[in-house]
Amino acid sequence: MSVELVQQTGVSSAKPRWRKVVRQLVMNPGAFIGALILLVLVFGALFAPWIAPYDWNEQWVGPRLAPPSTDHFFGTDRFGRDVFSRMIYGGRFSLSVGIATVLFSMIIGSLFGVFIGYTGGRVDHFGVMAIDVMLGFPPIVLAILIVAVLGVGLPNVVVAVGIAGIPRFARVVRGATLAIKARPFVEATQAIGAGHFRVMVWHLIPNVLPTITVLATLNLAGAIISTASLSFLGLGAQPPTPEWGAMLYQSREFYRFAPWNMIFPGLALFLSVMSVNLMGDRLSEVLDPRVSKGH
Repeated sequence: MSVELVQQTGVSSAKPRWRKVVRQLVMNPGAFIGALILLVLVFGALFAPWIAPYDWNEQWVGPRLAPPSTDHFFGTDRFGRDVFSRMIYGGRFSLSVGIATVLFSMIIGSLFGVFIGYTGGRVDHFGVMAIDVMLGFPPIVLAILIVAVLGVGLPNVVVAVGIAGIPRFARVVRGATLAIKARPFVEATQAIGAGHFRVMVWHLIPNVLPTITVLATLNLAGAIISTASLSFLGLGAQPPTPEWGAMLYQSREFYRFAPWNMIFPGLALFLSVMSVNLMGDRLSEVLDPRVSKGH
């Protein structure tokens, strides 16, 4: 068996038909609605300077704590800042930090999972022990501990929440690697003299990519919530940054007579998490044949 045949056998067996995946996502009502909501939020974050009627930090553009009106769609906060403008700009912080956090966890956790799963032996044993130790801490508690060491701020939140999410990626990817490692095409690749690095990069990682994609999508919702939670506790975004969790924290004193300051950032968080979950659930059904058969 030639090297080319082994590569084709390994990669093509797990390479998803992305056109079919996209078509099935569009045809599913829940996934379509989730994708549409997420696209609207992302569009607003990308084009915030052209959509927002005011600068996010411009004060006294209206009366303090004014209710929603035609001049200020979502009302104003205690400094007279336009809540709608701040919420639009806040999507830049909340969504980008959530995506950066998932990428951090995904890259490190997936590489670690593939490495220990393929290497096996003592490396795998101690790697699993390290994963179990990290999983013993609730992710939000672990993130708080890391932020306490590194200091407050969004960059440190990315590192903290990212580290807390590494063991989940590592554990799932390790399991997928062990299953793929036992397949004949991997043994054939090793038999013809392919090195360990080549086997991991060209055969294992492409085959676990669908699993990584589903896990990253499902973990994005948790990353957005964790980031907002840390900001709400005063450990993430600092004033006057218009991150959605920080906006909730800054408006907690006025929820009785100015509830719009909390309703709209909270609604943005709810919609973003719901849309990602709707897409992630459908994506797991499409990319995992076992889930599809269960339905």
